[in-house]
Amino acid sequence: MTENTPLAQLSAAGVSIWLDDLSRQRIVSGGLQELIDSKNVVGVTTNPTIFATALSKGESYADQVSELATSGADVHTAVFEITTHDVATASDMFRPVYDATNGVDGRVSIEVEPGLANDAEGTVAQAKQLWAKVDRPNAMIKIPATIAGLTAITETIAAGISVNVTLIFSLERHREVINAYLAGLEKAKAAGIDLSTIQSVASFFVSRVDTEIDKRLTAIGTEEALALKSKAGIANARLAYQVYEQAFATERAKNLLAAGANKQRPLWASTGVKDPSLPDTLYVTELVAPEIVNTMPEKTMLATLDHGEIPQNSIAGTYDESNKLLDAIAAQGISYDEVTQQLEEEGVSKFIVSWNELLDTVTAALEGAGAKAAR
Repeated sequence: MTENTPLAQLSAAGVSIWLDDLSRQRIVSGGLQELIDSKNVVGVTTNPTIFATALSKGESYADQVSELATSGADVHTAVFEITTHDVATASDMFRPVYDATNGVDGRVSIEVEPGLANDAEGTVAQAKQLWAKVDRPNAMIKIPATIAGLTAITETIAAGISVNVTLIFSLERHREVINAYLAGLEKAKAAGIDLSTIQSVASFFVSRVDTEIDKRLTAIGTEEALALKSKAGIANARLAYQVYEQAFATERAKNLLAAGANKQRPLWASTGVKDPSLPDTLYVTELVAPEIVNTMPEKTMLATLDHGEIPQNSIAGTYDESNKLLDAIAAQGISYDEVTQQLEEEGVSKFIVSWNELLDTVTAALEGAGAKAAR
């Protein structure tokens, strides 16, 4: 890739750098290719908020919107066509990375509609529809880690489709996600599907945990409580890595790996720092270990490139300390289960809001294009 930059050091330490952003403008301007060529970027993730933002600045979408308006496409069809087009195009750009890494990286993720978060059957149906439409082996379908999502993950993996599981906040849910993945692999194996073609990542959210817990610690306001601020997110993620290590050391997992399956790598999501008083590379440098993905906003990526100090491994040997930290927060009367459940529900709700904004933007664009064509 590139010379000995902090991003190159991060890659050498075993961290795959994925960009948490995608737009038509980024594709056509050459900006995405430049990140691949010079910033060690080996994948891209999208979500409803990212697409809503991209479409709201949608000059580069004008031609396709005009064609869709002329063909009489409704808004849902238009959104489906626009977003899958971007993901397919980006997948082609990442295909050399996919080939060079034997399918581990070079991945581009697209999410099912957030309104399906509690509908397992609907999620599986749309996952298959998105997978077929993008029609690229290096695509990934994002499914939220709700209770219904767990069933959908198993069935989607069982169909031979690679999955990016999103909105994981708790260690217990992470265990359930890995179990859903392994169950899907077992069904895929029974169906004669080549397990080596299936990849999955488990997107464990980091900064949002700090934001919510810090708010509660600030409300308590004691010296003891304030001393615990901005530490929960990292401790929680480090323990998620322990969950990953333990889960893939079991006989069940080893048997699947021996049959050609891949591990479901942890992916650090929500790695942009929300608190301006914190180092802007905090959720990168403190979460370095082999076999993980860090999906970063471009701002965080460029900050890391500029002044990130990359350790060889900042997770090994931290599990006892991390458990003590979470215990200390619990001793302040803050419920871990309550916080993580709230964050999951808020995550789904925020994506539904963004999805509705996306529909509104595309509706306006279709109406505008239709009116223009009628003149």
